[in-house]
Amino acid sequence: EAAALLARSGWAVAVPTVDGLTVLRLRPDDAFAVSATVKALHDAGYHRVAVLGVSLGAGPALLAAAEPDTAAAISAVLALGGYASAVELLRYTLTGAYAYGGVSGRHPVEETAIAQFARANTELVDEAGRRLVDNRDPSTFDALERALPQATRDLVEALSPGRMLGALRAPLFLIHGRQDPAVPFTESLRLEAAARAAGRPVRAAIVGAVGHVEADRRAGLADLLRLWATFYAFRLTAERAPAG
Repeated sequence: EAAALLARSGWAVAVPTVDGLTVLRLRPDDAFAVSATVKALHDAGYHRVAVLGVSLGAGPALLAAAEPDTAAAISAVLALGGYASAVELLRYTLTGAYAYGGVSGRHPVEETAIAQFARANTELVDEAGRRLVDNRDPSTFDALERALPQATRDLVEALSPGRMLGALRAPLFLIHGRQDPAVPFTESLRLEAAARAAGRPVRAAIVGAVGHVEADRRAGLADLLRLWATFYAFRLTAERAPAG
């Protein structure tokens, strides 16, 4: 839907197929599909390539945008409902708990999504992994996560785009809904802080006008203005950046 809207507004749009997104089985290699699409657009003569990542898809998008061979070709990056830390995403998915910068809360968990994740990642759900997946208590999450095999912990770290933002060359734009049931809005706060700490230009809009990645019909004027201003800034940046 987002791609269709962008195409109707005059953008040349390419949508990579990220296989891991369809089954909740993300791996670092999923970023290759995004990188290949950026390269294909650039080779086709589109020398100002902007990247939009939505929800879990923001992970591969941000990882690809930070790759040395890709970063120079990208004019702007927008993450809509994205995440910074795969550990925190697991915490939220399994326990409903989220926290960052003095903001915290808890959301009902989706057991169906957890079961789908476990089926798609059977090699990760060993004895320690099963204890983590079956746990719904936020107070025991950290100990259970630390008990995972080192290879699993390394994989989770590799899937965390917040650690790579220093390698971005394009400005970063973030939009997140406060009521997002899939990814807590604190993850965009975490992305914003990581980008600022790395000295990267970043603009964030945390609004009540977006649930997950869809606009809320009850959106207030202030939220709509923040959404419009952030997306407009993204578009201007994407179009005015020097050709790569």
